Amino acid sequence: MESEYDVIVIGAGAAGENAADRVVKGGLTAALVESDLVGGACSYWACEPSKALLRPGTALHAARRVPGAREAVTGQLAVEAVLAHRNDAVNSWDDSSQADWATGAGITLIRGRARLTGAKRLSVADAAGNHFPLVARHAVVLATGSTPSIPKVPGLQHVSHWTTPDATSAREVPESLVVLGGGVAGSELAQAFARLGSRVTVLARGHLLSGFPEDARSLVATGLREDGVEILEGVTPELIEPTDDGGARLTLPDGRTLEAAKVLVSAGRRPALDGLGLPAFGIEPASLRVDETGLVIGNSWLYAVGDCSGRAMLTHQGKYQARITGDTIVARARGDLDGRPAAWSRHARTADELAVPRVVFTDPEAAMVGLSEEEAWEHGIRVRAVDLPISVAGAWQHAVDYEGWARFLVDEDRRTIVGACFAGPDVAELLQAATIAIVGEITLERLWHAIPAFPTVSEVWLRFLEAYGL
Repeated sequence: MESEYDVIVIGAGAAGENAADRVVKGGLTAALVESDLVGGACSYWACEPSKALLRPGTALHAARRVPGAREAVTGQLAVEAVLAHRNDAVNSWDDSSQADWATGAGITLIRGRARLTGAKRLSVADAAGNHFPLVARHAVVLATGSTPSIPKVPGLQHVSHWTTPDATSAREVPESLVVLGGGVAGSELAQAFARLGSRVTVLARGHLLSGFPEDARSLVATGLREDGVEILEGVTPELIEPTDDGGARLTLPDGRTLEAAKVLVSAGRRPALDGLGLPAFGIEPASLRVDETGLVIGNSWLYAVGDCSGRAMLTHQGKYQARITGDTIVARARGDLDGRPAAWSRHARTADELAVPRVVFTDPEAAMVGLSEEEAWEHGIRVRAVDLPISVAGAWQHAVDYEGWARFLVDEDRRTIVGACFAGPDVAELLQAATIAIVGEITLERLWHAIPAFPTVSEVWLRFLEAYGL
């Protein structure tokens, strides 16, 4: 193993892998330093396993909503088979194939924990406690991901509880589960475990899925309640205590108590930046900021991509950031890029601000991209919201009781879409069209010529244009 590389990437999750790959494809050398599994949280404890736990229940429910198929469905989910499916999705937590990919891509994989010791200099500690130095000729990229946030609830520290990685890697289904947090992960895991047989209660500090419009989150809440999930909004427990049987007792502000075999803490995530030595460079982990290329503001060699950069904490967004940052490092190393890149160019992460797609993979789903109505006005955009039900022939074919909702936000001056939100079964598949419309700044007059096939749920686009007045 060499001690000097053009670029050193700390963290071999999805973002780190993409950053290193782009650097190598650009003709530079790269080392990828990882202390855990290559592939990161998304591959083993987040996106992949959670969707593997959700999909069987969604497929079963979908079959029951179509005449002819519903009569053929006579059983319930086979829990052991679902857990085995989840194990397959994460390759039984074996990262050998992804480690082989890195090596095959020309990336040097270094197992260990890295810490910055100087400008473009690191010290890596391996599993045996040995330390060795590394030097980057051009750049160091932080791709260390994020870690679960733990709320300060009295007694929680004395109770054996899950965080989201514990839930997605669970070996058995608890009889009862209390979820602290009504965000995306909390909502998804609440439904997954309810459909696997748990009695689930969600305690949301604010609204369930508070980042989504009320109509969208209402549809998701209805779907969860139909699965037996109790949702308590605006509630934070005052005390959590262990029970004699290894579970937990939660005391709520109104005096009510809940008992559960397991508590799942799903209260958001924070950038994983501790232990990297950042304060020595005048960078406090809680206030790290990056520019449109991913460069950490205040220096010329340190970059950050993915969750740790503090931007949208989504795997696909982290990979997008990493590709742009990798290309930027190559361009600057060659002297091909000076100053700030233009918006929407290959070296600017413009979509971080204007076109972040996000999906809640519950049943029904909620999907959103671009700006919210409030954000649009804050950007100085004179926006008009067009809300309508997803009531088209394709929806009826999808399920006889299909219920969905859509919102399109139109920049009235440019007559382009700046935001969209969908809620309903399988609406995630509508999101890419909206993303393309926003990124491409396609006018409504041109969208009028984008004809949705009949009968598909995408006909909602035609209904939107009609409702707008075209």
